[in-house]
Amino acid sequence: MLITIPEVLNKEDISVILELMATANFREGSISAGSEARRVKHNHEMFISEVEVQRLNNLVMGKLVQNPDYIAAAFAARIATPYYAKYTTGMYYGNHVDDPIMGPPNQRYRSDISITIFLNEPDAYDGGELVIQTDFGEQKVKLHAGDAVLYPSSSTHRVAEVTRGERLVAVTWLQSTIRDPAKREILYKLARAREKLIITMPGSDELELLSNSYVNLLRMWTEL
Repeated sequence: MLITIPEVLNKEDISVILELMATANFREGSISAGSEARRVKHNHEMFISEVEVQRLNNLVMGKLVQNPDYIAAAFAARIATPYYAKYTTGMYYGNHVDDPIMGPPNQRYRSDISITIFLNEPDAYDGGELVIQTDFGEQKVKLHAGDAVLYPSSSTHRVAEVTRGERLVAVTWLQSTIRDPAKREILYKLARAREKLIITMPGSDELELLSNSYVNLLRMWTEL
């Protein structure tokens, strides 16, 4: 399931992030890649002081984990500290599947969901689409600054070559308490229907039936 979430970050958030990134140092992104992805990864990743990183992560992750659509779609058990990446003209990330197990030795987690948060506007660069292979063919994603996309870490995906300008993104991964992506999709759709009924049919039998089914499916499928 591919889910786009608008306005995870607002304009003020983006301004703060871009100001930090403008003065940050960057290094080859292949340093953080797995052995197979390293050969197709051609970007730069930011590294800054621990204090600045904490400030940046508090802002980005603080907004993400409180977003209702993220909560309904992710069922996060563990989430990684994001990478902040820059793609300039000629840079790309070839086809790859994200590593199944990530994190340092004492903080390992399974990657179930990958998340890209776009940090600058799509007209700031040409190319640079996130291209995800799905059962319905390739899906190209290029969103406004502050918008996010969630997709299965098991899917083959790539970043198309940037042919003009600069692409800025934050990327992270999470382990979900609902391991099966098909089950996560069912729960997400039920959650959306439930929220609509709460507004349009509060106190109704239909809402009670749907809500009880949703809660009990969640109880049945959750892995802790």
